[in-house]
Amino acid sequence: MSATTKSPWVLHYDASSCNGCDIEVLAALTPLYDVERFGIINTGNPKHADVFLITGSVNDRQVPVVRQLYEQMLEPKVVVACGICACTGGVFKECYNTLGGVDVAIPVDAYAPGCAVRPETLIDAVVAGLGILEEKRALLAEGKLVTPELPELPTVAKKLVEGKSVAQGWRGAVSQAQESLELAAKEAQANEALAKEAQEEQ
Repeated sequence: MSATTKSPWVLHYDASSCNGCDIEVLAALTPLYDVERFGIINTGNPKHADVFLITGSVNDRQVPVVRQLYEQMLEPKVVVACGICACTGGVFKECYNTLGGVDVAIPVDAYAPGCAVRPETLIDAVVAGLGILEEKRALLAEGKLVTPELPELPTVAKKLVEGKSVAQGWRGAVSQAQESLELAAKEAQANEALAKEAQEEQ
């Protein structure tokens, strides 16, 4: 990290964690681990933040919030996924209401795995993110920084981002399923009728 780099400010957001990783984030701020020795300061305003630190897996309802916070941050910026749930979805990966890790919603620059993540791992990931931040800052100064595209979302989450409610999304999915079942039933009836005609002809 350059000696002339400004103090990086971190925005911490709890997506849907059990709060185990959040406690470790707080521990990193205590004098024992003293993350502030790197000039790192915790902020609540995305427009002031350089690092977006997220704990917990992402579900349909949180995608619009996570994306809005990400888009409110000014370039250059880095995203750190904190804890195994934020990295991959963790033990909740196969749950019906979980999309997965943070990278299903926004681009991630550094990962800090663990359940719960250790403060040392968290600090390492943030410092690695600061190295990426400096590279992005240099590219921005040269006019070469390209903002990565947001990942493609599953259908229900996409409808939420577009302003539709979860209920509308699920109702649409249910009506599609009902239509498919009705179509399958009609096809089965037609096949039975054809089979009967074939038997009668024999």
